[in-house]
Amino acid sequence: MDRIAFIRANTAVSAATHVPEVRLHLADEALPLWHKTEEKLGEEGLPPPFWAFAWAGGQALARYLIDNPALVAGRRVLDIGAGGGLVAIAAARSGAHSVRANEIDAFALDAIGLNAALNEVAVEIVAGDLLGGTAEADVVLAGDIFYERPLAERALAFLHRAKADGADVLIGDPKRTYLPVDALRIAATYEVAVPRALEDSDVKLTRVWRLA
Repeated sequence: MDRIAFIRANTAVSAATHVPEVRLHLADEALPLWHKTEEKLGEEGLPPPFWAFAWAGGQALARYLIDNPALVAGRRVLDIGAGGGLVAIAAARSGAHSVRANEIDAFALDAIGLNAALNEVAVEIVAGDLLGGTAEADVVLAGDIFYERPLAERALAFLHRAKADGADVLIGDPKRTYLPVDALRIAATYEVAVPRALEDSDVKLTRVWRLA
């Protein structure tokens, strides 16, 4: 199927509530889009369309980068689990030397390309699972990735290796279930408006965390 045409047909261009500087192809409802994706591909058990929404952790992290561009200016940035690319785009807008956005979802990869072009920034799209390797970046960014135990454990090990290699590690997260709070320090706190269809409240207290 033509994934780009599908994304355009099932989303609308709008700004993330907490990051109005960035426009994205966003959906209104997760479940109908999920069903449409499975119907189009003729498959069941596909991953949810995380790429079609601006999640609270990503919005907080993107806001923090835009408000503090010195964090990434002139540096090599890697965004892990980039979704639709909000955080990667914010890093590029903030003057990063280079930005890589990593995803395993084919729809997310195409959405990142569409969203980067929409915001007129350069983002290198990297497909595949990088968590078993090394970051090769000066700054590693991760938004909303601590929602499943196996993923959280692998992501934390990857982020620790990146930190040991000299990278700054920043995480955006509203304290999801498997967030390793004891290993983190709070860098910033925001109240992020989110669709009720995504979260358990209309506003999520969300923090940007540094790996200690």
